[in-house]
Amino acid sequence: MPNLTVKQVNILAKGNPNKTSDGNGLSFVVPNRGEPYWSLRYSVNGKRREKSLGKARQITLAEARGLAEEERTKLREGLDPLSKFAGSVLNIRSMDELFNDYYQNKLLRLVHPNIPKRKYQNDISPYIGNMDVSNITPIHVRNIIRSIAESERPSVSNDVLDLLNNLFKHATQLGLTLNNPASVFSYMDAGGQEKPRTRYLTLEEIKPIYEIFRQHPESFTRDNYLACCLLLVLGVRKNELLQAPWAEFDLTNAVWHLPKNRTKKKYKGIDIPLPPIALEWLQELKVRGAGSDYVFPARRRSKKPYMGSDTLNRAIDGLFGIAQGKKIPPPNRMDNIEHFTVHDLRRTFRSLVPKLGFSSELGERCLNHKISRLDDTYNKYDYFKERLELHSKMCEFLQGHLQGPADSTPKCTTR
Repeated sequence: MPNLTVKQVNILAKGNPNKTSDGNGLSFVVPNRGEPYWSLRYSVNGKRREKSLGKARQITLAEARGLAEEERTKLREGLDPLSKFAGSVLNIRSMDELFNDYYQNKLLRLVHPNIPKRKYQNDISPYIGNMDVSNITPIHVRNIIRSIAESERPSVSNDVLDLLNNLFKHATQLGLTLNNPASVFSYMDAGGQEKPRTRYLTLEEIKPIYEIFRQHPESFTRDNYLACCLLLVLGVRKNELLQAPWAEFDLTNAVWHLPKNRTKKKYKGIDIPLPPIALEWLQELKVRGAGSDYVFPARRRSKKPYMGSDTLNRAIDGLFGIAQGKKIPPPNRMDNIEHFTVHDLRRTFRSLVPKLGFSSELGERCLNHKISRLDDTYNKYDYFKERLELHSKMCEFLQGHLQGPADSTPKCTTR
């Protein structure tokens, strides 16, 4: 039991040199020289040691007791408070605290760290965020992944299971737990084994789809339309285009300099040749942007200055009669066309490459897919001229499908 009171400490501080115990190793020390201070005595491997906790004029009695308890926690975890490693003990208890440490030390290395962060905030934190890491059991994990799967989000359920697995591995590395309650589950317990998407647009589908795009500018804007045109003829990834600043484009020399830090997994930067019709679309977007630094500027106030990642897919969903949130579903404008997403345009581009008579290798180069390590090491040719020819042929081949007689939308209008 503590022995000292605040009044006693004040009296002792003005008295003769002394050392008075408060119990459990904590003492108030009045030295022969210097100011009174708090100290903690403890034993490590049978040896008595003592650590100063700070001067009495800076630390109250209650604060001294709190500091002493923190040092005793280090001792219980096997660390000597006087060791240079003692400061490595992390004050992490809850799942939210664990995720914050995981985010700062590991997720920030990823190209898109906010994707797992959003999944944690939406699907994990509301259920177990305040719980102690050591108290999480397999039933907690099971309830979370089942709840997501039952909301018809199987891929998210699998992603959350992976995230929980990684979180508990991180907790094990920090010495917070010896148990990983997510390790006993597989995808079959979550969203099921995922099959890769195979959807692409056939030639017979492209023309009516783009006509429908043009016929409904009130829900599928001109910017949306031009984005889908560029994605189809260039084969780039959605966010590479939607988040592109004008600084990357040399319209005079018809080149888009896509840097490494904006490619998927920061694999490799690439110079993308721009065929004439793509240049026309970009020039129109330049006018429509009204001085924006981005090719596709944000349409409303946002933390990000460019078009949102979900904008195009939501616009496409709307044409299929798929409502967002609790809105009343709009009419289905796509008739009997099978549903598709923005990324399926990239698959469509790649599927048309052999139809135009070009090699699969050149198609992969256009997509900027990762090639074999040996080829990447020894083959430094960038195939720029060949890629320009492919993109030009693609534009010629699809021009009638993308800009037919039904296109009555004015090109260069203000936003």
